[in-house]
Order: sequence, then C-alpha cells, then structure tokens
Amino acid sequence: MTDLAFLWHMHQPDYRHPDSGEFLLPWVLLHATKDYTDMAAHLERHPGIRCTVNFVPVLLDQIEDYAAQFASGQWRDPLLRIAAAPDSESPSATDRAWLLDVAFRCHAPTMLDPFAPYRRLRDLLDFIRAQDGHSLAYLSATYYTDLAIWCLLVWSGESLRRSGQVIPKLMAKGGNFSAVERQALLAELGEAVGGLIPRYRALAERGQIELSCTPANHPLAPLMLDFAVAREALPDCPLPTAPEYPGGRSRVAEHLANAQASHERRFGKPAAGLWPAEGALSAEFLTQIAEAGFQWTASSHGVLRHSAGNGARTTTPWLPPEGTPGDILLFFRDERLSDLIGFEYAQWHGRDAAQDFMTEIEAIHQREPGSLIPVFLDGENAWEYYPYNAWYFFSDLYSSLEQTPGIRTVTLAEAAAQRRESSPRLPQLTAGSWVYGTLSTWVGHPNKNHAWELLCELKQCADRALYSGRFDAAICAQVRHRLAVCESSDWFWWLGDDNPTESIASFDRLFRDNLRSLYHLLELPPPVALDHPLSRGGRAAESGGTMRRATEM
Repeated sequence: MTDLAFLWHMHQPDYRHPDSGEFLLPWVLLHATKDYTDMAAHLERHPGIRCTVNFVPVLLDQIEDYAAQFASGQWRDPLLRIAAAPDSESPSATDRAWLLDVAFRCHAPTMLDPFAPYRRLRDLLDFIRAQDGHSLAYLSATYYTDLAIWCLLVWSGESLRRSGQVIPKLMAKGGNFSAVERQALLAELGEAVGGLIPRYRALAERGQIELSCTPANHPLAPLMLDFAVAREALPDCPLPTAPEYPGGRSRVAEHLANAQASHERRFGKPAAGLWPAEGALSAEFLTQIAEAGFQWTASSHGVLRHSAGNGARTTTPWLPPEGTPGDILLFFRDERLSDLIGFEYAQWHGRDAAQDFMTEIEAIHQREPGSLIPVFLDGENAWEYYPYNAWYFFSDLYSSLEQTPGIRTVTLAEAAAQRRESSPRLPQLTAGSWVYGTLSTWVGHPNKNHAWELLCELKQCADRALYSGRFDAAICAQVRHRLAVCESSDWFWWLGDDNPTESIASFDRLFRDNLRSLYHLLELPPPVALDHPLSRGGRAAESGGTMRRATEM
C-alpha cells in the first residue's frame, strides 16, 4: 500500500493596526470566505480522504476577531464597514481611499473578467482616474457599497455559492444593492466565518484529518536562534550587523508554548505535529521542537538534499540526527508534485489536472510500492488561479483517490506511527526552508538585514524595560504580545526587490507601526529610522493580479 500524505498549510500574518485594532488589509476575511470554507467542504463531501491541515495561531486569532465583528456589528475592517453602511451614506474619505486601493487586487482572469458588473466598476474607476484629480468626487455612495459587495462576492468560495441563498441572488442582480440585501450577505458570510473553527475541529474529531500547528506568530525561528545558520546552505549570505537576536531561544520557546495552548483551547488537545514557519528548520530549532514534545515536524526536499545528499528521497520519513532529544520524525515534501498543484495545474482543465496527478502517484506506486508521497503546500493561495476556485480539480482528485486501490491518503501522525521503525536517520540537518532550501528569502538583502537590526535594537530595549520591574504584569503581557507580532517572518519576506511595490509598502509600513507601538508601550521614544520606509525597491504588480503568496493574491 502506498501512502499519500497531504498537508494543507493555512497562514496569514496579523493585519491589525497595533493601536487601533483596525484591519489594514482584508486577506484573512477573504481567504476565510473563499478558501478555508471550500477546503473544509471538499473534505466533508469526500469522507474517504484523510489529510493534515495546519493552522497558524495568529490566523485563528484573526478568524475569531472577524467572527466577533459579525456577531456585534462593530466593524474593524473597512470592507465590512462599507458593505454594512445604510443606504446613501457615503464612506469616510479614508475608507473610500482604502477600498479603491484594494478592491481589484485579485487574479483578473478567474475573479474579475468573468463578472461583467465587477468589470464595469473597474472600468468606471479607470475612466475617472484618467480625468482630472478631482473626478473621484463624482463617485456615489452606491458605487462604493456595490464595490465592497462585489469584493465579498468574488472572494466567496464555490461551496458558499452553491449552498448559500444570498450570494447567487446578488451575483445575478449585479448592482444597486440595498442595505437589506447587504445585511443579508453579511449574515451569511458571518455564519460561514463563525463556523470555520468548529468545522475543522469536527473533521478532526471524527478522525478524517489531523490538525497541526506552527509557532504562534509564524517566526523564522532558525534565524532567531542564530543568524549564522543562513550560511549553512548559502555560505556567502550577508548577515545583519547585530551578532544575534537577543534571547532568541526563550522567544522561540514562547511561540511554541503559545501554539500548543492555542491548539488545545480551540481543538481540544495538543497538536502532535508542527509545520515550522516556511518549513524552516535548523539543528538547534529541531532540538527545541523535540523538547516541546512534538512527534513530527517537516520541511522540503531542498533541505533534505543539503542535509543527506542529492540521492536522499522524500518517500520515507527520517529520524533526526543522533543526539536529538525526544521521539520525533521529520517529513520532507515532494517539491515537484506539490508545485504542480501550487503553480502548474491552474492552467489545466480540472479533470485533466486531477488525472495527471493520479498518473504521477500511480507511477510512484508502481516504482516504489509501499512508499510515502508527501505533498505539502499552502491551502489558500493557489486556488484563485484555478477556474471556480479549484472546485472541479478537487472534486475529480478526491473522487479518484477514494476509488483507487493500492493508494491511501493518510495523516502525518499516522504515517509517523506506521513508519518509525523503518525510517533512515539523517546524518545532519542543514538549515534551510521550503524556498530554495535556503533562508535567503528572510535574510541577506540589505533591507531584510536592516529590519532584523531594528528588531534586535528594540528587543534589547524591551529586555531592559521588562527586567527593570517598572511595568506591571498586564503591561509585560502586552509587550510580549507585540514583540511576537514583530517577530513574524512575513515582514522579512516582503522586503526586497522581487515583490510588487504596493505589497512591499503595505508590509513595510505595518512592520514599522508595530515596532513604533512597542516603543510606546515601553515608554521610550521610537528611533527616527522608523519614520522612513525600509525598502524603496520592488516591481510593478502584474496587470490584474498579484504575487502568489500568502496575502495579496
């Protein structure tokens, strides 16, 4: 029997402004209504499919925040605030500018072009912007509420479109949505968002899926422990001038502990497995993961090649290097198969893509019977590039898997239990991630290194303040929380020259706002450097779309 182990990774960074709590970008909401709902629905429709679903705690925090907004009507996301506005009430100038900036950030061929009313809203905006600078004043309140509703409609999942009552009617109507209709849509979306965590918990409790976790705020833990590990896979990688991230080991331990506390509170028991942020591992970080009691962790084939040679195969789990504490196994993703789903099959007809994938895994089954096929990728990012949010691809793929003898889907915990005794041992673990097998996406570029240096300076200030005894327990908890947000890997990902300029600017600004807010918590003046963007590079976004990454897609 050949085992196929899917891991679907769900992650978004914290988009809330550190002082106001306002959501500065809407991607948690939009991925929740489009992708997290559909991925649960596929599994519910195909009870014979088993897999692992990984949730990052900071994403779950924000899903619960949105559920609270829908329940209370106290909107902290401008998109929802505009959608809920009474008839003829124009949004504030700030909300109008925000909506015009984000409203068409989607993959146009699948999410904009098929919808004539949405295209007309875009074309009208393009026409007005081509006139003099005052022309935007002619856009009515109805334009903005219709635009907000269409954002919510095109980011609704196929499962909601097929089972919901409101979404199909509004899509058919096309525009001039009344306050009553808009409130009905918000109620339907609110029910979907509020039900997400219980749906995944129910799938886990009936044994169909395993729920795993990531350190709480998605930190790039190997670099927090030692900047120099970036040179294990990339010897010439430039490093920050700071010798180390102060107190990195204790900070990583807190992210791990908070992840397990989050998991147990939401899903009823600790997680057996941990997907590290960006699949990034190092020997020291692996030791901490094992000491925290996790039974398995994972990375990608690039890390395995650097650690055990080009001939090392992903078709089995691996025991850790000698001397690693605990009882932990490592899985390494099949990069080619994972990337076929993540990047290639969106261009195919869904049935053809599903059949090609089945052909690939059946060939592995014939060549290596009894092997493990590990397919790990984001569970939210690729689907907007597929027609119908990959509905037909998943329908055909999951149906084929349920009906194919000799190939079974398994969770990673099951694979670990079944294969532990026959697993080879890693001779060493070379630090790296699932991006190129290196850590160069988060360190090495001057802007990324500068961000680390600013964070190191702030961490030293926080340590001195916390150890001084000047602050009570409540303030100390706020400091640690804000520090955890600042440690997210996403800030470093987006800095650099190879991302769209608008995305770089958004993340650059929010990172500096978080640093500035922490200085204020510490009752210290923020350095002048935080008044200036860290990155002035970037590239133009593709027409009608954006990078296939965890946020702006």
